[in-house]
Amino acid sequence: MIVDETDSKNIPAETTQVAATVETVEIEYPEGGLHGWLAVLGSSLVYFASFGVINSFGAFQTFYLDSYLSNYSATAIAFIGALQITLLYVLGIVIGPMFDALGLKYLYPIGALGSVLSLVALSFTRSQHIWQQFLSQGVLFGLVVGFGTYPALAVVGQYFKKQRALAMGIVAAGSSVGGVCLPIMVQRLFNMIGFAWTVRVAALLTLFCYAVAILISRTRLPSKPLPTPSKLVDLGGFKDPRYLTLAIGSVLVNLGLYSPYYYIEPFAIQYGVPASVHTYLLSMINGLSFFGRIIGGQLADRYGRMNVLCPSTLISGIVCLALWLPSRSAAPLIVFACTYGFFSGVFISVCSAAVAQISPIDRLGARMGTFFLPTAIATLLGTPIGGAFVKTGTRDEYHHVAIFAGVMIVSGSVLLYVSRLLCSKDLRAKW
Repeated sequence: MIVDETDSKNIPAETTQVAATVETVEIEYPEGGLHGWLAVLGSSLVYFASFGVINSFGAFQTFYLDSYLSNYSATAIAFIGALQITLLYVLGIVIGPMFDALGLKYLYPIGALGSVLSLVALSFTRSQHIWQQFLSQGVLFGLVVGFGTYPALAVVGQYFKKQRALAMGIVAAGSSVGGVCLPIMVQRLFNMIGFAWTVRVAALLTLFCYAVAILISRTRLPSKPLPTPSKLVDLGGFKDPRYLTLAIGSVLVNLGLYSPYYYIEPFAIQYGVPASVHTYLLSMINGLSFFGRIIGGQLADRYGRMNVLCPSTLISGIVCLALWLPSRSAAPLIVFACTYGFFSGVFISVCSAAVAQISPIDRLGARMGTFFLPTAIATLLGTPIGGAFVKTGTRDEYHHVAIFAGVMIVSGSVLLYVSRLLCSKDLRAKW
């Protein structure tokens, strides 16, 4: 989405030239309609099958540490999950422009077939052979998942302007639903039917979600010529100080964002939290993230994307230091999981809408892909850095993980506030 017409007077002088370029093309938005809401539904299913799997890696991490890859360190195992997100962000710089040129026609099928193939390959991997999980679950899944996620978000942006944050929040909530259901499913099926068939069930579920999405989703805007390789990287956004500062802040936030997803369960085990609780902590984070993404999207449409993004991100960092770090029993960990899940869900949902707000609609896919490229570095390093603190699995080592996550998220939120002030120094303005 472009800057709202009602907000154009709030643009500071240093961004006037960028805003003028952004407003050059006026495009009418249907604000939903049958095809618009079907696109939202299809995109939600794609997010369920893609980010739902990614957000469930904490369940795989615990299983790997306990038995399947018990000969390897937490850092080495964390690289598998980190690589998924890193490759997703890196390839966004190519997939974004491909969506601008090709739409959904070819990208969704590539994402579907590639995701299913990677999960089937994972089901045939052997215990204590981490290179096999690294290639199938980390490399292959990471290479193809972006062919679903980037088009899923971008196509929704073609149907909505005033309600874009809400629509994107609903899409992002699909990953939370997957993050609730899939960890519980895999943890129970691991004991019932074994690792191989559990992953194959996940592959069938992924295939179903993509199949429905392909049938009900369509691109609204006309396709453009495929850009030359030199134009795949749209660095023009970094000339806008709002875009640049927002990107740097996002990098810092993502350094710590996923540490609770990966390490809250082993943290709880260290303090003797019963299995009836610790096995559901990841699902609690993802479950409350669902509400955070939906409610956050509604609040962002009403009060402004940046106005909601900044305080929610700050709270996410504070609760890591104020709730997760001093937790010693089940009750505070449950409170932390629910609180962190909600406010981190707001960040995940609204950040994309904030980027869209300061990006031209005809370059939306490329701008969003380029924005998340630096974030790829953060996701590759963030959770393995957290794992590096855990050498022998002591309580103090997990405390260091909580401190690292909290400090990074709080630091990133400060830069998000700077980006907000660059949009308008009037904090009551709708940004």
